[in-house]
Amino acid sequence: MLGEALVIVLAGGALALVANALSPRGLQLGRNYFPAAASTTAGETGGLAATGASNPAAPKRPHGFPVVSRAEVEALLQDPGYASGTVLLLDARNDAHYRAGHIPGALQFDHYRAEQHLGVVIPASFAARRIVVYCGGGTCEDSEFAARMLRDAGVPAERLFLYEGGMADWQAAGLPVETGARFSGEIKFASP
Repeated sequence: MLGEALVIVLAGGALALVANALSPRGLQLGRNYFPAAASTTAGETGGLAATGASNPAAPKRPHGFPVVSRAEVEALLQDPGYASGTVLLLDARNDAHYRAGHIPGALQFDHYRAEQHLGVVIPASFAARRIVVYCGGGTCEDSEFAARMLRDAGVPAERLFLYEGGMADWQAAGLPVETGARFSGEIKFASP
């Protein structure tokens, strides 16, 4: 009986590997799905030009996406492209965190529930020339996973940037936070 069970397990494993190989959305067995978190040191983030926006030869972070600083995100909020949709901020956190407070005008993209957001996020991402994805900050990797999902969906990688400081950094600076839905108009200021 043990021999039969072993044959069933091996046959099932072989069938799963064949199905994965034939599937256009199969897992990449050699890919590292859990890379080590990159640490940010002073002066490492640089300007948008230094992060690769206009310098494709600029070094990339271990996750492959250039990083922007809080000051750069603040500047992007003043960019005319932000109002027209050619500059896009994506909040990669869940509903509860997003509604409790997000960067004003940021679009939610919880990649764990991508089906709820892709209908809005994908067209907005293809229309944008620069997309900054953020999450809670610190050791949160949701922004990286969301950016990878967009890249895998065909959004050009050179348009994708990460704000690694995320909401923790934004709120620590006492910057405005929008509560509720996007463009709700409910703005509050966190005390630093």
